[in-house]
Amino acid sequence: MTPPIRPSRPRPSDEPARQESLRTRNLELVFRQILGAAQPISRTELAAVTGLTRPTITRIVEELLAGRLITEAGRTHDGRAGRPRVALTLSRKGPAGLGLDIRSDGLAACVVDLTGTVRHLAFAPAAYADRGAADVLADVADMARAAIEAIGSEDLTVVTATLAVPGAVDHGLIRSAPALGWRNVDAGALLRSTADPLDLPMAVDNEANLAALGELYAGSDTLDSFIYVSGGLGIGAGIVLNGRLMRGARGWGGELGHVTVHPDGKPCSCGSRGCLQTYASVQAILGDEPVRPGVTPDAAVTARAESSDPVMLAALDSAGRALGIALSDAINVLDIDTVLLGGSFALLSSWLLANAKAEIAQRVLSADWAPVTVRPAVLGPDAAVIGAALVSIDQIRRHPAVWLMKETIQAAT
Repeated sequence: MTPPIRPSRPRPSDEPARQESLRTRNLELVFRQILGAAQPISRTELAAVTGLTRPTITRIVEELLAGRLITEAGRTHDGRAGRPRVALTLSRKGPAGLGLDIRSDGLAACVVDLTGTVRHLAFAPAAYADRGAADVLADVADMARAAIEAIGSEDLTVVTATLAVPGAVDHGLIRSAPALGWRNVDAGALLRSTADPLDLPMAVDNEANLAALGELYAGSDTLDSFIYVSGGLGIGAGIVLNGRLMRGARGWGGELGHVTVHPDGKPCSCGSRGCLQTYASVQAILGDEPVRPGVTPDAAVTARAESSDPVMLAALDSAGRALGIALSDAINVLDIDTVLLGGSFALLSSWLLANAKAEIAQRVLSADWAPVTVRPAVLGPDAAVIGAALVSIDQIRRHPAVWLMKETIQAAT
């Protein structure tokens, strides 16, 4: 089982509320303390750090326990005299988030509980040539239902789902996913209109953004500014600055695959020429070489590279150089010192890193005195689907009172 991924950092004020919505704000205050605690915390400690009275703490804790957001985790000594006190921590039962991902070599589904622990992770090979969005999304819905069924016996309730797609997303509408051949696709509506509709609140986001969030949650406290580069059907980037994802003015930032690396280069599906994607995507690396049935594009590239195929090694060398050129421009503009290679690039990093680093060392202005770290992402190809699942429970972590209200309504009906 995948170890827990640390929760997002609590950001709202941790002062007791003394105005309207007092009950909700104090409940969220207590929950944030439990969420952010490095170890299980007692009621006495909660009263001390929040300034709330013991009866208020008792009432709030009982609500959180009844709503399956927290659980009692044995007894602890909290430095005070007397008997050990009952410790409280996040519950591994109750609400869960579902992540879904359309990536270069297939479809993935992931369920994450409130602690950030991955409870289910599944992958199914898939090809997209000559397939419409409705057909592909029907397979995604099947993956989602299988994931929900798989965790059904673990006392978990999937409350929302987030779909990661390789393209620009505008308020849930996939405006453009060139690698899939999709334009203006309402993925949520299609998922709800399948033969067996997926009856869940559904969000859709760019896969590189979701992967960057997954890496942010999984990384150390010192990793708060980085570029996550996702390679696969296309090439995208998630940019994190000071612990926050940069989306751009309209949410379409990070399209690294369409940064020009050769102005008079190959034509790109976006309508321009010489884009990074035309030199470093998995399909560009494969070229015209056919892939045997049942073999994923990533596996085909890896097999040929490991057999020292000179054509494949040359294509990987070219991809690494093109990637380094594009990254150098981004690093010079953003002043970021860490690059994480994810998606297919995580699998192919041993062939891409040397040339990418060489271009960065040559082209980044500050490279001589402030070297840039380029390495595979911690979560590898699963970063986007795990990030999607984590995003799906983020609203519960931020607004536990809303979840408790829904639980109360459902219990009453």
